[in-house]
Amino acid sequence: MGLPEAADPPVFGSGAGVVVNTSNATACTWDGVQELDDEVWKPAASYAFRGRSDETQGPGHIDRDIMHMVRRLTVTEKIGQMTQVQVGLLLDCNGELNETAVKHWIDTWKIGSFLESPGNHNGRYSWYSPQKFAELTDAVQKIALEHGSKIPVLWGLDSVRGANYVKGATIFPAGIATAATFDADHAFAAGRVAAKDSRAAGTHWAFAPVLDIAVNKLWSRTYENFGEDPYLSAQMGRASVQGYQGDYKSDRTRVAACLKHFIGYGYPFDGSDRANRHIAAHELLEYYVPPFRAAIDAGSATAMESYGVVNGEAIMLSHYYLTQLLRKQLGFEGMLVTDWGEINSQATLYRTAKDIEEATKMALQQTSVDMSMVADDDSFGRTMLNLVANGTVSEERLNESVARVLQLKKDLGLFTDPFSDPQLARTVGSLQDVNAARDAVRESVTLLKNENNVLPLSVEEKVLFVGPTLDSTRLMGGGWNVHWQGPSEEDGDAVYQGFGDTIIRGVRKVTGVAPKYMQGVDIDGEALIDIDKVVKAANKADKVVVGLGEHTYAENGGNIGQLLLPAKHIELVSAIANQTDTPVVVVLVQGRPRGLGSIAQDAAAILNAYLPGAYGGLPIAELLYGRSSPSGRLPTTYPATEAQASSTIWQSSYGEYAPQWAFGYGLGYSNITYTNVTVSHSDLQMGTPVTVSVTVTNHGPYAQKEVVQMYTHQQYRAGYAPELFRLREFTKIDLNVGATETVLFTLTAEELAFWDRRLRRRIEPAPVTVAINPFTQKDISAVVQLRGDPGYVLEEAEY
Repeated sequence: MGLPEAADPPVFGSGAGVVVNTSNATACTWDGVQELDDEVWKPAASYAFRGRSDETQGPGHIDRDIMHMVRRLTVTEKIGQMTQVQVGLLLDCNGELNETAVKHWIDTWKIGSFLESPGNHNGRYSWYSPQKFAELTDAVQKIALEHGSKIPVLWGLDSVRGANYVKGATIFPAGIATAATFDADHAFAAGRVAAKDSRAAGTHWAFAPVLDIAVNKLWSRTYENFGEDPYLSAQMGRASVQGYQGDYKSDRTRVAACLKHFIGYGYPFDGSDRANRHIAAHELLEYYVPPFRAAIDAGSATAMESYGVVNGEAIMLSHYYLTQLLRKQLGFEGMLVTDWGEINSQATLYRTAKDIEEATKMALQQTSVDMSMVADDDSFGRTMLNLVANGTVSEERLNESVARVLQLKKDLGLFTDPFSDPQLARTVGSLQDVNAARDAVRESVTLLKNENNVLPLSVEEKVLFVGPTLDSTRLMGGGWNVHWQGPSEEDGDAVYQGFGDTIIRGVRKVTGVAPKYMQGVDIDGEALIDIDKVVKAANKADKVVVGLGEHTYAENGGNIGQLLLPAKHIELVSAIANQTDTPVVVVLVQGRPRGLGSIAQDAAAILNAYLPGAYGGLPIAELLYGRSSPSGRLPTTYPATEAQASSTIWQSSYGEYAPQWAFGYGLGYSNITYTNVTVSHSDLQMGTPVTVSVTVTNHGPYAQKEVVQMYTHQQYRAGYAPELFRLREFTKIDLNVGATETVLFTLTAEELAFWDRRLRRRIEPAPVTVAINPFTQKDISAVVQLRGDPGYVLEEAEY
């Protein structure tokens, strides 16, 4: 079995994504500078959609017609269905679709899937409108139906916070900010809108939600995830899958969700992206698996394996992680894709394979991977043809994966109508979506400090606004926003073409006057700007609001050596605080909890806005001026020192936990009290849950959305150090001034079972403290006696 005919075509593409077709008659006339997409449309103000439901549709059964199709395909066609390459290989030197290149990949390699946005790979436009994006995907789809295997192609996109690569699509707060709402309905809304806008562009598959547990806060991908807590992440992950996917087998406004990155990615040893992770097997099951289990239970159609290695073992080549754990223990039946180039990286980066052929062989023989996101070349196809020809990989192994790929295409409706729906484009950028994003921001921003009630501001006060993040849409967005690394400085805010706002513009809308604004420092903290003028203006102001944070980044582009904010950022706040008597309010626009140094003392108030997205400006301004009261709570521990970068709420209780602010911490503008904590029974045993009750009262002066959190702390555990706290349940309630509400939680003994080193999930009896909001409400707790047989195993895992 040799290579397909025409295996040596003209050269299409390079590692940099620049595509050249030497046989194409079109002259190269473009200078390579991306343009603004000039497509204009008036988004529908609102539209109907299907709401959140706990009824799940998921993968599993392979239909008979799909198996017939699989058996009819040639080996080359089967390998093609298992291959995914990036869109840059389909573009010409003018940044336009090169049909010759498309036909090459479809005819020669029978490619079954493409990914990415042309805006990331030297496409003509920096940010493609749904109309122009759909023109490209539909053109590719038409070629796929007329050439090669004549099977529709599946298009994947990193729509991780809205359809962030589609012009005008509403960019929602980053995952870390969504988690800070402690309201999973926001995760659902973000996923639902992302799905709709992705389908408008002719794409069908979102590489989301991101479910890594963010342990090391240095990690550049902290902001993509739902925080450090297994329970919070699981609740957000479940709702997110419901949003993206919903009734995906019948609802053509939904996409296939993709749980990622399986598994252990969020604890890089030194904080740098893809660094080795050292995670004991029982700790992996206890803390890192729950969000993935929840997403699988919610019906996620696809999964993506993780970059790198855990305990020195390559995830990509691991039978345990990708077959035993994912498929057999967790019951995942969907389609499994690699991350970008990850099979080849076993040989070229991690040195876990002699060469690409060995890496490919091990991946197919040892794991259940179905599709290689080879991305940049035809190496997967070439290698697989050789491996099948010499009997190393069986055709039956191909059939198993191809069946899952084709069933997914059928479930998504691609065999019925693979093209984009022009009507969906009219809803992209809808005010309804923008309001949903702004609501998420309002409930995510976390008030960390408020000395002497310096906040909220009054419209009568003279307020000076200083700092680079206050007057920038792109910095509010961060990475995975227009582009992979976010808009460049050259792109600036112009790339949004009005689809977004800034905090300064939000202040103007709230107050009705143009605020006084000075930059003060650059975003990288390399130099103070007009500091003497800033201090002089601050002396004349009643209050100063300083916006600090990070430049845009993703993955390796965000690696840092320390958490501390740049020195000049800290100096800016210090200069104002120490050379004036004017109170300073700091607004942090950041993807991870950066160290504050003297800011923690110098600032009278501190708001953490995370990465609120393109429409974060107005809701942040509203919170500053008291139009609503902050209700966000920290979804990660906020370290006080560099040594605390990997501190978590679930670390062993005997170790010191003294962060700047604890997980779950956050303030509002109202005085909220908790009283009357009771449990329905003093004993907690399997099959007999207890009800935990607490009374919450709002003493004013503002209406308040209040996050009520229930934690447990096992006072001892035979042979194993118990965690400091485990979040067991939470709810968010609306309390008007003077209102009182009794909140009920259910606690089960099964929740308190833990994984031991023999990979058995079991109970160790002991007294358990049930605590409500332990870091904002002192001594609001009760004690129950956990009872059970330590020898009884609830669940057992193989390793």
